[in-house]
Amino acid sequence: MSKPITDLIHHPYVPPGSFGAPQPGVYKASTVFFANVAAMRARDWKHKQGYTYGLHGTPTTFTLEERIATLEGGTHCILVPSGLAAIANVSMALLKTGDEVLIPDNAYGPNKAFADGELKNWGITYQFYDAMNPADLQARIGPQTKLVWLEAPGSVTMEFVPLAHLAHICRERGVLTALDNTWAGGIAFNGFDLGHGERRVAGSGADVVVHALTKYPSGGGDVLMGAIVTRDEELHQRLKLTHMRVGWGVGLNDVEAILRSLPSLPLRYRAHDAAARELAAWLQHRPEIAQLLHPAFEGSPGHEHWRALCGDDGLAAGLFSVVFQERYSTAQVDAFCDALKLFKLGYSWGGPVSLVVPYDVPSMRSARLGCWTHKGILVRFSVGLEAVEDLRADVEQALGALA
Repeated sequence: MSKPITDLIHHPYVPPGSFGAPQPGVYKASTVFFANVAAMRARDWKHKQGYTYGLHGTPTTFTLEERIATLEGGTHCILVPSGLAAIANVSMALLKTGDEVLIPDNAYGPNKAFADGELKNWGITYQFYDAMNPADLQARIGPQTKLVWLEAPGSVTMEFVPLAHLAHICRERGVLTALDNTWAGGIAFNGFDLGHGERRVAGSGADVVVHALTKYPSGGGDVLMGAIVTRDEELHQRLKLTHMRVGWGVGLNDVEAILRSLPSLPLRYRAHDAAARELAAWLQHRPEIAQLLHPAFEGSPGHEHWRALCGDDGLAAGLFSVVFQERYSTAQVDAFCDALKLFKLGYSWGGPVSLVVPYDVPSMRSARLGCWTHKGILVRFSVGLEAVEDLRADVEQALGALA
C-alpha cells in the first residue's frame, strides 16, 4: 500500500505552461525545492533572483510587491502583515539605542504607542512635534534624530500638513523621513515626489513610504496587510534584512485578494471621495455641527496645503470628521452613533460599508503642543459605497437622537 501513497506525493505530472488569465496564479509555499545543492547555495533571495523559503517570497508576493511599488512611485516594496507592522519594521530597521525619532502629534495612534513602548524600552527616545508648524519640527531635530515620521492628513482630526516643507527641513538636516501614505492610497499624491499640484519635484518627498493595504487597496474590509516602499537600494536592503530577521509573513490568499482588487482602486477611491464630499457638504450646514474637518473644504485646517499638493481638482479619499456643538454631551453624541443604521460602528476604513467612530481627541494629543483646541465631541465618518442619499437619510434620522 505504500507505493500508491508515494506516487500521489511524488506524481510526475507537470501541467503545461503558458497559461494566461486576468489574475496571476497563487503560489503557496513554506518549503521551496532546489534542483541541486549548487542551486540551493547560489539562490539570491535578497534581490528577487529566485526563491528560497516562503517568508522570502513566492511569484505571487513578488507580483504584488512590484505593483504596489509602481502604485506608490517607488522601485522596491516589502509586504508585511499590517500597516502597523510596516511602521514597526521601518522604525526597527532605521533606529538603534541612543537614536531619536520624531513623530507628528496628530499621527496614527499606534505609531506613537510603539514609540512609547517598544522603542523606549530599547533605549530609543522620541518626541511628538506639531506637524502644522514646520518651525516646531525644525527646533526639535537634534544630533540624535535619525528618523522623522510624516503623515497627511492627521489621523482622525484631518489637518493637512505642509508635507513638502517638512520633508525639505529633514532633507537639509540629513535626517531620513518615512511617510504613512495610507490616506492617499497611492492615488491622491505621490509620497516621493511632492510639489505644487501637477508640478511635481522629483525626490522632494519621503525616503520611505508605508501603506496599510488593509484600507483602499484591499477594498473589502477583510484583509490585513501593509507595504514598505523605497527607491534607494541600500535603504531597501536595511528594511528587508529586518523583515527577514523578524520573520514577517503574509497569507497568499490575502495577497490574491489585493491583486484582484487593485485594478478597481482608482475607481473606488474616486467614488469614496465624491460620496464623502457630498455628505460632508450637507453636514457642514447642519445646526448640530460646529466644524467640518475635511482637507478639500475651505476652512478645514491645512486646506491650503492640500490644494497646493493635490491641485484644485485633487482627490481627498472618503474620510472626514465633524465636531459637534459644545452643548452636546458625550452621551448624546454616543446616542447619535448608536442610532445610525447604515453606518456601522467600527475601526478602519476603505471598504464598501460606511463606518463611524466617536473620539476623545484631547486624550490623543499632547496638550503642550496645542494642536487641538475644540471643545465639542468629534466623530469620524468613513464613507463606503452605498448610495449617498441613503447615507444622508441615515445621518439625518440619527441626529434626532441628540435630543
